[in-house]
Amino acid sequence: MTREMCLANAKLVLEDRVVLGALHIVGVKIAAITEGDAVPHGAVDCGGDLILPGMVELHTDNLERHLEPRPKVKLPHVPAILAHDGELASTGITTVFDALRAGSITRTGDSYAKYARDVATEILSLRAAGALRVRHLIHLRAEVCSETLLEELAEFGPEDRVGLVSLMDHTPGQRQFRDLDQLKTYYTGKYNFTDAEFDTLVVERRTLGERVRDAHEAGTVAEAARLGATLASHDDTTSEHVTKSRSIGISLAEFPTTFEAAEACRAEGIQIIMGAPNLVRGGSHSGNVSAADLAEAGLLDIVSSDYVPALLLSSAFRLGALWDDLPRAVRTVSANPADATGLADRGRLKAGCLADMVRVSMLNETPVIRAVWKGGDRV
Repeated sequence: MTREMCLANAKLVLEDRVVLGALHIVGVKIAAITEGDAVPHGAVDCGGDLILPGMVELHTDNLERHLEPRPKVKLPHVPAILAHDGELASTGITTVFDALRAGSITRTGDSYAKYARDVATEILSLRAAGALRVRHLIHLRAEVCSETLLEELAEFGPEDRVGLVSLMDHTPGQRQFRDLDQLKTYYTGKYNFTDAEFDTLVVERRTLGERVRDAHEAGTVAEAARLGATLASHDDTTSEHVTKSRSIGISLAEFPTTFEAAEACRAEGIQIIMGAPNLVRGGSHSGNVSAADLAEAGLLDIVSSDYVPALLLSSAFRLGALWDDLPRAVRTVSANPADATGLADRGRLKAGCLADMVRVSMLNETPVIRAVWKGGDRV
């Protein structure tokens, strides 16, 4: 028999308004929406709680945190993936693009060791076995400043469901790492580098970046097309970066670091992604442009949890207060990222869409998740 379910007496956050009503689910999809506070027989009475669409996460480093919770402390992949998956489910993320770095460096320690293909294979196996609570796709973060980028990208095929490829350039002095003092703080704090070790790393990676940048950028664009993936940039800093992005077919900009870059993205029709930690903390931890300032200027389209999954929901409510428009804010974590990656069947409460939903109550100004469903199954 086809399963049916109804969530009634709920404030439904639709794409353009919030209505008191009921959500009717048949099978794995939303069948209908009715307005009013009636609670049909057998329905779940939500008591006026909010029902949001399941959130869509495009860029999270959370899996890497589970794979290597401390520097050089590597854990078995399968339990790490399962822990990551469970954490996402608990935060209302029902679709995730797991960010895996492609491109390795072997000469300066193991911080850039190869891992993407092995981990992707394990994610796909767990998904096929029905062991995962949320929907997993692959996001390949193509590291330009590496030795093995193109070889690693070639290991993936269309069957791997790579939905997103982002071009990153972490060459010291470039983009996110333009400020060498900030980069030095990162390496000395996380990896205990000495001054001499850091200076050697800067020289080696600058030399490597200059040697491979053009070939790796062109190769990544070609590989994204072969995989049928959306192409994103990462840490655009100048208008010239954005002009280059548009010329090679990039449609998403992850974490532009300056107002200049964000304004150029808007002018070029490139959607702007900012991080939830930046938004919730009130600023960037690395001194880059404030996500809230971009939001106030109308230069924010999508929010990513980045490295803290629990902050994605909080960021939506922070934006809802900032804009005085909760549906618009919720779109930044649901419909907008879904549309940007061609997933028209999710990210919204609408008849015919997947029954991915989050029940939320408010504790003063803090949203508290009460339940999460994926395809009508409570996860």
